[in-house]
Amino acid sequence: MYYALFYKTVENYVEKRAPYRDEHLAYATAAQNRGELFLGGAFSDPAGGALLVFKGDTPAVAEQFAQNDPYLKNGLITEWQVRPWTVVIGS
Repeated sequence: MYYALFYKTVENYVEKRAPYRDEHLAYATAAQNRGELFLGGAFSDPAGGALLVFKGDTPAVAEQFAQNDPYLKNGLITEWQVRPWTVVIGS
């Protein structure tokens, strides 16, 4: 099953994320290397928010990612939500 993790970010997120970006990207890359995270990135035009797509048996993989994300821990994420995503086209 796929799970979509939605982030709402603070104002001026792009500028404020700079001190934590390398740590966040390393954290995300590790999740991708474990086969948990498939796609992820920030929304643009206007900048703000992000979407990450996980695969797992339960939503716990996405929830645990959010709870331990350096962006959340450092106040850049104001709200997050995990939703099951039923993929009908693609693999």
